[in-house]
Formats: sequence, C-alpha cells, structure tokens
Amino acid sequence: MLDENADIHPLFAGAPSTTEFKKLRKRIVRQTRDAIEQFGMIERGTKWLICLSGGKDSYTLLAVLHELKWRGLLPVELLACNLDQGQPNFPATVLPEFLEKMGVAHRVEFEDTYSIVKEKVPLGRTYCAMCSRLRRGNLYRIAREEGCSAVVLGHHRDDILETFFMNLFHGGRLATMPPKLVNDAGDLFVYRPLSFVAEKDCEKFAHAMKYPIIPCDLCGSQDGLQRQQVKAILDGWEANSPGRRQVMFRALMNARPTHLLDTGLFDFASLTRPNPKTDKSP
Repeated sequence: MLDENADIHPLFAGAPSTTEFKKLRKRIVRQTRDAIEQFGMIERGTKWLICLSGGKDSYTLLAVLHELKWRGLLPVELLACNLDQGQPNFPATVLPEFLEKMGVAHRVEFEDTYSIVKEKVPLGRTYCAMCSRLRRGNLYRIAREEGCSAVVLGHHRDDILETFFMNLFHGGRLATMPPKLVNDAGDLFVYRPLSFVAEKDCEKFAHAMKYPIIPCDLCGSQDGLQRQQVKAILDGWEANSPGRRQVMFRALMNARPTHLLDTGLFDFASLTRPNPKTDKSP
C-alpha cells in the first residue's frame, strides 16, 4: 500500500525508502486502523478535529489519519487544529506554514491559557492538570464551531500505561485514558486512534519524516512530575524484560471483574454455588 505510482499524501513526501522505515510506517498505520475499527470510532460523513500540538505524537496522528483517508479507509472529514496557548517563545508560524505546505485543512486558534495557569497554580506545583482542562475546554468549543463530531487526540500506548500506573500509585483506582469516550456535555466523542502505537514508534516516525517538532516549555520544563517518575519505572521494567510494556497493555484489555474487589463491578454478595453438596452429618 506504500507509495506505488507516487500516489501519496504530501505528508509522506520524502519518506525514507529504507525497509526499516517502511515496516515502521506500515505497523503504525495498521495499529491505528485496528484501534479505529476495534473501538468503533468511524461514523461515516462526520468531521474530526485533529488536535495538533506540534509534538511527535500529534504529527504521527495527523500523518496516519491522512494516510488512511487518502487510501479510502477513513470516510470522515479531517480538520487539524492547533491551540496557541500563549506560551513564551512559542514559534507561532511553524505549524501554519507546515500545514499550508502540506495542503492540510486547518484552524489555528490563539487563547492565552498560559497566563491563567501561571497565575492560578502555586509555585512548585505542576501545571499539567489545569493546562489540560483549559486546553480541552477550548478544543471542545472549536469542535462545536466547526461542526465536528469528535475531538481526536494523539495519546499513544505508553501514555495509556503511564496514566494507569499514576492512577494506581497516586489515585487509588484502576483507570486509564479510554480510547473512546463521550464528553460531559454528551455532544462530542473523544478518540485516541494511536492507542495501540508505542511511543518509540511515534518518535522514530516523526524524526524520520523531519517534521518540525515543537517542544512543550510549560510542564515539560518541570522536574519531578509523577508521569516522569512512572515513565522511569516502566523504562526500568522494559530494560530488564523487553516486551513488558506490551504485556501490561494487553492486561488492560483483559480485565476480570470477578478477580478484583470492586463490588460495583461484580455482585459478590449474591454469588451462589450452583450445585452445593448436601451436608450429610454422620
């Protein structure tokens, strides 16, 4: 499916011709398509708002979704969106110029959430939670204004695993980022099509394609974040036992309520023996 007769989307123009890159690209496209189909993300004729931060993950998401659409495998309209949150030294021209060059339909919105986060979050605390809430609210607004049915995010397999362990270690619950959910207002889906894709594959892909990566200088500059700590733990496990991440990820798709302790998921009190032995006292 890769580039026969020069039939490619501009986002893939200049792609490396190595066997290694072709395998990488094919794997990411296949895994994305599998997630989209397995979690029922497609509603024909709808419109998706692709959230583009300028990081490696969102570039990978953008490229792969356009690849699927280009191949006739994703029958939805795609609109890329970057929310400029007013961070100092943010290169505001990079994404608009890139998207124009690639011929990608897009909207760039400026909303100074940076000042709000800096004002409201105490010194020494992490910014991620408030920054994320403000960003998400604006993206929902933009999606409604553009007539979109879904907000599409670039979270990958490792984000999902890290969130699971953050909730386990710090939140006291078994939960993570779902691949598909409905927002609180009930009018928009939130999709994560890269749910099966490894972070290292996103990084290899985006760098091989030489996409103009924009780092996050807000939360990314803070040390000691819980997510960084969890990532270090997972890195250690992976180094000692390669493939551990994928095994743990599969576990999230193989939950057994009868073997946990949540009475809201399983009615232990009403559990009966289908064939109790008759008590025969001597």
